[in-house]
Amino acid sequence: MHPRVLEVTQRLIERSRPTRERYLALIDAAASEGPQRGRLQCANFAHGVAGCTSTTDKQRLRLMDEANVAIVSAYNDMLSAHQPYEHFPELIKQALREIGSVGQFAGGVPAMCDGVTQGEAGMELSLASREVIALSTAIALSHNMFDAALYLGICDKIVPGLLLGALRFGHLPGVFVPGGPMPSGISNKEKAEVRQLFAEGKATREQLLESEMKSYHSPGTCTFYGTANTNQMMVEIMGLQLPGSSFVNPYTPLRDELTREAARRAARMSRQGGEFMPLGRIIDEKAIINSVVALNATGGSTNHTLHIPAIAQAAGIQLTWQDMAELSEVVPLLARVYPNGKDDVNHFHAAGGVGFLVRTLLEAGLLHEDVNTVAGHGLQRYTREPFLEDGRLAWRDGSAQSLDESILRPVSRPFSAEGGLRVMQGNLGRGVTKVSAVAPEHQVVEAPARVFHDQAELAAAFKAGELERDFIAVVRFQGPKANGMPELHKLTPFLGVLQDRGFKVALVTDGRMSGASGKVPAAIHVCPEAIDGGPLARVRDGDLIRVDGIEGRLEVLVDPTDWAAREAVAAPEDKGVGCGRELFAFMRAAFSSAEQGASAFTSSLEGLK
Repeated sequence: MHPRVLEVTQRLIERSRPTRERYLALIDAAASEGPQRGRLQCANFAHGVAGCTSTTDKQRLRLMDEANVAIVSAYNDMLSAHQPYEHFPELIKQALREIGSVGQFAGGVPAMCDGVTQGEAGMELSLASREVIALSTAIALSHNMFDAALYLGICDKIVPGLLLGALRFGHLPGVFVPGGPMPSGISNKEKAEVRQLFAEGKATREQLLESEMKSYHSPGTCTFYGTANTNQMMVEIMGLQLPGSSFVNPYTPLRDELTREAARRAARMSRQGGEFMPLGRIIDEKAIINSVVALNATGGSTNHTLHIPAIAQAAGIQLTWQDMAELSEVVPLLARVYPNGKDDVNHFHAAGGVGFLVRTLLEAGLLHEDVNTVAGHGLQRYTREPFLEDGRLAWRDGSAQSLDESILRPVSRPFSAEGGLRVMQGNLGRGVTKVSAVAPEHQVVEAPARVFHDQAELAAAFKAGELERDFIAVVRFQGPKANGMPELHKLTPFLGVLQDRGFKVALVTDGRMSGASGKVPAAIHVCPEAIDGGPLARVRDGDLIRVDGIEGRLEVLVDPTDWAAREAVAAPEDKGVGCGRELFAFMRAAFSSAEQGASAFTSSLEGLK
């Protein structure tokens, strides 16, 4: 093992020991009680099986040696990624009946699309939806009828939310079931060019719409390497999905057979199945470290600097941004997938995908191999890839070489010696940046500040021709407590155009830019956030700011005496009304800082300490 990976892992184990021990004691106590439905009163049990349309299922549920598998799904047919889940429950139930088990649809969780709500009022509910999904998952499992669970979810906040909820029932075995990406549409290069032309007023709305619909064109996950596909890569490497299953396209025979096998694995991992392995024993410190290594090796979504710490905490593990950044220093960048490259996740999968990635990282000692997974003990199993042999699912050794080194490379020939994730800190607070897609000449920017209180203000200034110069955009009051921390994707085309015109530009914000952020340097998730009186609330137009992605510095270059004497500006008038935002005011007030996962559950998990 690489000494840095060992060092960070051991430090994480020691730091987490009290809370991890408490968490394991909780799930072990729950697991020791046996099948919960066997302890229900007769009327309670009757309610739990009344909806079964199969008499055989009802009879099996009366037998405590038969496994009942919960299905928790984020299906809706508005999200392209989740539309394929419509037919998964029947596949799952039939696969379980064939092995003498039962599947019950335990509950649905909401699934919103950040792509649809981008720049709209609904985006202010996006991060909060993660907490709602966790709560919905807990409600689905609260009936105590189940011996294992299948979690059907893909996109941005959905997989983290499912995991947060599932870990509170960590005594249950659990398998995550992907749906797969849509087939590739037009090239990402062409799509990005049309977006920039539209931002400059050189393309019509009709041309932009045609381009977007050729890109997002069918059921399946969007094919760029944003948060959704980072989720899939991450949960596979954490051992929560079947090997090689993340990027198999929907509505294919292989996809359907992988879904059936996920159901069978969940049943086998139950106490009745004889291979008992609860979810809380799969997600441990080593699995968390593996997820961070994979995030860095692939240049994945910066949203996971929020999600992975929150997930870790739900399992009693105290991960920090510093841990993540120290791993980034020694984990090479092995993948270039749009927006960090020109190709999409289908090309990544064809080039060797997760199997090759795991193989080369294991050989370099950068991943822990001795971990529990849904496929059995040992991460070596995840170097294999699935295929159909006479209609039956089988696995074979994955590629030992990348089939396209413009997309995926071995550790010996990386795109960069480091992952590109850094903690940014200085007198403006602490944040994170991802420099894997930022050209070296743009990684350090020193320029006057231009302050905005939302992305619409920046867009208006661009269209008015006020930004044709070097500047650093400070977009504040965008943190979790202020307005729910919406993504600020609408900034990307404008800042990208200005950078292409030769101006030195960067972004500093207490908000998010997500996994689709690209070539413009950005210090994001800055905390303390402005609404809490953080330093961003004291920045004025014209202040000289330095964003140094190489050294990880985030500083305002103002006389220290003058800076200390400044008062923070007040937050703009609260606009958190409409589109349901007022319903989430209590949650915004409860959110922790970005560094603590921007979670409403931080205080509720204090009992682990």
